[in-house]
Amino acid sequence: QLVQSGGGSVQAGGSLRLSCAASERSFNGYAEAWFRRVQDKEREFVAALSWNGGRTYFKDSVKGRFTISRDNTTNTLYLQMNSLTPEDTGIYFCAAGKEVTRSTMRTAPPYDYWGQGTQVTVSS
Repeated sequence: QLVQSGGGSVQAGGSLRLSCAASERSFNGYAEAWFRRVQDKEREFVAALSWNGGRTYFKDSVKGRFTISRDNTTNTLYLQMNSLTPEDTGIYFCAAGKEVTRSTMRTAPPYDYWGQGTQVTVSS
């Protein structure tokens, strides 16, 4: 129900934009987020958008470089990634959850719906 697009390979310093489109249903009223899996590590939080779009949250290492946004008319979530570094390489997942709170939004379990994942590779 969340279909991702975007991603790919880019050199360090470059930019990419990820998209996450809701199909079959609307996720209005849901908090939405991006997570990534780097190498064989656990999925880690990258960015989140509150249910009403009023607040954004970011992993410290991406602050000032990544932007999360949502187009309510197309039910699409975006992650604009600028000044990419090799440490940003990984598989990126979008997620949506109804019962996400400020204290839990940086963790995976509260999110009920997940995208299929998309590879981002940043070369030095």
